[in-house]
Amino acid sequence: MENKRTYTTEEILSSQVYDEPLIANDVRCHGGFDSEGIYQSPRTLFRTPAIQAWQNQLAEEGAALIEIAPNLMPPQYPSAEQAKLLLRNGIREPLVRTLTIISIVEGFGAMIRDVKIPDLDELIVEPIEGTALHHLGQGLFEAHARDESGYRDEGGHKQMWEAARDAALENPNIPGDVLMRLMGRRGSAQRPGPAFPEIGEAAERMLGFMSNVLVVEVIAERTFRWGIDVLSDPEISAAPEVAGNMVRNIQADEKPHVEYLRTALSEVAARTLNTVDGKTIPGKTVIDGLLHRTLSQMIRNRPGDQRDDIREGLKQAMQAAQNPAALQDDFDALEPVWTAPAKTGFEPAALGA
Repeated sequence: MENKRTYTTEEILSSQVYDEPLIANDVRCHGGFDSEGIYQSPRTLFRTPAIQAWQNQLAEEGAALIEIAPNLMPPQYPSAEQAKLLLRNGIREPLVRTLTIISIVEGFGAMIRDVKIPDLDELIVEPIEGTALHHLGQGLFEAHARDESGYRDEGGHKQMWEAARDAALENPNIPGDVLMRLMGRRGSAQRPGPAFPEIGEAAERMLGFMSNVLVVEVIAERTFRWGIDVLSDPEISAAPEVAGNMVRNIQADEKPHVEYLRTALSEVAARTLNTVDGKTIPGKTVIDGLLHRTLSQMIRNRPGDQRDDIREGLKQAMQAAQNPAALQDDFDALEPVWTAPAKTGFEPAALGA
């Protein structure tokens, strides 16, 4: 199978046979455990070797695989230390809000199945048979969507984050305005105009969406580490093993998402794109430009958005503490320090960022 590079949709969506299912909050979730009790991610029976084969093919062609530098990832807010401080003082609402937002955003991941895929054979000069690009509409987008929001009677990452939250914090009350505030922020965000109108709206929309999701998935690695740190702490978690392992399972599931996206975008970068006016443009110019724009916006907006959402109700939540003013001082003293990097590593030669 190591040299196989073309797969059916059914193969891309196939999972292993599990010895034990994964149950979260009494919901049968995707994935399961082998005979040794080790978690196995869903839909990876063929997807994992396929991604490896496509990456090997890129290496054989001398093409680089996209790398997003770790220093581009802003820290999670509140930090693990701040979250634990609040919980030790009986302040649960900010962390409940944060975990609920994470679960909702995971559910939004299902939107990737609705991305319109243009005629890639017309868009790309070189052949794409036997590549990740060729399989975007043949299982890769659909597998990603099912992983995030679940499929039919199986839960996905949305339900798994909710289960981790409820296990660690003993089924807390969920703030009723979480979704409304999240959607309000997303709705107020300005959508940038086209960066590469010469490749057509459908092509830029798909490649831009993929670039955005890749950046989100890479940044999410810090969220996973944060979640494991907080929810595995027996001092503040009612179920440190159950909650921590649930986040670890999600973390394992996200690896194929990062790898197929960076593989497909790297394949575009190694090729030439046809423009709508009959000319061509290097794929690397387009991919670097889209990643640079996405990373620049994420670096600029994400830290402030997270901080504003938490601190909006933080002062009121702290009134339940014995000494709110002292707790606020202690919380502020643990404020995460992060300096945004000066460059993204994808600065294009000529693109208005």
